[in-house]
Amino acid sequence: MSQLQTNVNTPPGKAGRRGLLAWAVLPVVLLILLIAGIMTLGTGVDEQSPVPIEKMDIEKTVLTDGGITMKVLNSGPEDLTIAQIMVDDAYWNFTMEPGTTISRMSRATITLPYPWVEGDAHEIRIISSNSTIFDKSIDVAFKTPEMTGERLGKYALIGLYVGVIPVALGLLWFPFIRRFSMRGMHVVLAFTVGLLAFLVVDTLEEGLEFASEAPSVFQGTGLVWLGALLSFLFLTALDQASRSKAKSGDAEGKSLAYKLAAGIGLHNFGEGLAIGTAFAVGEAALGTFLIIGFTLHNLTEGIGIAAPLTKSKPTWQTFAWLALVGGGPAILGVWSGGLIVNNTFAALCFGIGAGAIAQVIYAIARMIVKESERNSYALLSWRNFAGIGLGIAVMYATALLV
Repeated sequence: MSQLQTNVNTPPGKAGRRGLLAWAVLPVVLLILLIAGIMTLGTGVDEQSPVPIEKMDIEKTVLTDGGITMKVLNSGPEDLTIAQIMVDDAYWNFTMEPGTTISRMSRATITLPYPWVEGDAHEIRIISSNSTIFDKSIDVAFKTPEMTGERLGKYALIGLYVGVIPVALGLLWFPFIRRFSMRGMHVVLAFTVGLLAFLVVDTLEEGLEFASEAPSVFQGTGLVWLGALLSFLFLTALDQASRSKAKSGDAEGKSLAYKLAAGIGLHNFGEGLAIGTAFAVGEAALGTFLIIGFTLHNLTEGIGIAAPLTKSKPTWQTFAWLALVGGGPAILGVWSGGLIVNNTFAALCFGIGAGAIAQVIYAIARMIVKESERNSYALLSWRNFAGIGLGIAVMYATALLV
């Protein structure tokens, strides 16, 4: 037994390390050879689908004075060749870059010199060489806005109105809420949990909506859930690593406030994305309505960010950074919605945001549990329950304005 223990604890020599490396590499090499053999020789089943499997996603449509431009993605398993295009039941000339044949997972740009009519509806039908049809409807034709420095500046102001300013106004409640007793602070924290619980559900719903519109090959639904899980685990690991160091209550409160602001910021990125997309597709009235609704909706988020700071002595610079972290991503969201229409990326961002917000809920709940045990308070008192319910009700009521 002692001899066996000695062999286990003794590090292998140079020859032994080479042998271990060979055993580690061998399964990978054999797996590669197996896959190469299947791809070369086939599976032995010669049956082929009578109908070719072709999929194509139209990711973006741009209307200019010269015609219609579409950016497409071949999300099918095989190469795809575009043979003809019909616009309003008439065949039309078109050009494609880099060519009419699109390899798997590649993109191409289709240009149609079609004299579209502003305000009219147009139907585009793309036909492949195998007679597969892909339809695109333009409900109301209008010239796609060009991105200029002036427009980017206006989009930045929209993000400022929607994200930074409401969060900053909510932070102004800090002097008021810090005068609460410990029981009162538990109610405020419970109110914050209610706010965040609504945001988690809302963020996941938005992410799944984008995932349903994303190319199926990217598995957008899976990206939402995996993004949420990984962001939750990453922030939890980061939190545990920081807790391993002796931290003061002041530092712990600031850390939680910044994490809360970051999670809300990711949610506000999605709100900005919705606003930018509305303006990009010509829905100016909808975009204006979203601005007003999100501004009112985000006012309460500042209260939640300020709640963990009641035991701290934050400076005005701390509040400025929290407002920027919590609301600044709305500016990036408006830019992304106006410049880049990518449903897959949006779905992933919403998933990450949901996971971040869920982790903050977990951190706040743990804080309430610790303080309740220390002061012999009821964990879920009627006051705390009312706080959670009020938080959800406030977020639901303001969401009705969007």
